[in-house]
Amino acid sequence: MKTKIVVITGGNSGIGRVTATEIAKMGAQVVLVCRNEQKAKAVQEDINALTGLNNCDLFLCDFSSHTSIKKFAKAFRMKYNHIDVLINNAGVILGDRQVNEDGLEMMFATNHLGYFLVTHYLLDLLKASESGRVVNVASLAHRFTNMRWDDLQAEKFFNSWIQYGLTKLCNILFNKELAYQLKKNTNITANCLHPGNINSNFGRSGNPMLKFLMSNFGFVLTTPEKGAETSVYLATAPEVQGKTGLYWYRKNPTIPSMEAISSENSRRLWEISLKLTGIKEFGTVDFD
Repeated sequence: MKTKIVVITGGNSGIGRVTATEIAKMGAQVVLVCRNEQKAKAVQEDINALTGLNNCDLFLCDFSSHTSIKKFAKAFRMKYNHIDVLINNAGVILGDRQVNEDGLEMMFATNHLGYFLVTHYLLDLLKASESGRVVNVASLAHRFTNMRWDDLQAEKFFNSWIQYGLTKLCNILFNKELAYQLKKNTNITANCLHPGNINSNFGRSGNPMLKFLMSNFGFVLTTPEKGAETSVYLATAPEVQGKTGLYWYRKNPTIPSMEAISSENSRRLWEISLKLTGIKEFGTVDFD
C-alpha cells in the first residue's frame, strides 16, 4: 500500500478512525475527509505520530451539503491527481427529522446522497488509478425497512431507526448500480459491507432508545477495531481485486435483503439520485 492514495470519509471516530489508522500503518497516503475540524485534526496528528511517515492528510466537508462536497472535490484535485481507494464511511443517525440546505431529509442527504456525490466528484481520479476501488460502508439495519418510494424524505412518517435503515438500504443499492455502471468501461470495483453492530459514539447520538441500548448494553457489541476489519480488507487485500458488486460481512460475501438485491430498485434509486442532485451524467464533472 506504500504508493497508494486512500480517501476515507468520516474518519475521525469509530470504525472510520480505525480503518484510517490501520491503512496508514501499511504505508498508504491516507486522506481523511471530515466535518468536525477539531476532532479530525487530533486524529490526523495521532496517525502521523503513530506511523512517523506524515502520511495522513485532512480535508473538511459537510456530507449533507452538495455545495460542500463539490468544494471539497475541487480543493482535493488541486493536490492529488488520482485515488486508489475511496472508502465512503461518513454517516449520521438523528433522533428527529431535519433537512439540509436543499430541503432533503438529513440522513438521506448525508448517508446516501453523500456517498453518491463524493463518488461522482472523485470518479475521474479513481479512473486514473490502475485498479481503483470504492468501498461503501452499509449496515445490517437495511433489513429492517424497505424502499418507501413515496416517502424517501420521511415527510409523511419519520422514525429515526427506520429512516436510518432506509439510507443503509440505499447504500447497498447504490453499490450494486455503481458496480454495474463501472463494469462497462473501467477497472474500478465497488463493494459494500456490514461492519457489525458497533459499540461507538455513533449510536449514542441519535434515537433516544438506541442511545439507551448503546449506553447500557454496548458491552455485547463489536468493537470498532473488529468492525473495521472488513473495510480494511476490501480496501487493501490482493484477493479482492476484480471482485465487485458484492455485500460483505466478516471478510466474506453474503446475501443482503431481497429489497437490496433488486436490480429494478437499484436502477430506480440511481435515476432518482441523479434527479435530486441535478447530475446529468454520473462521473462527468464541471466545476464552473
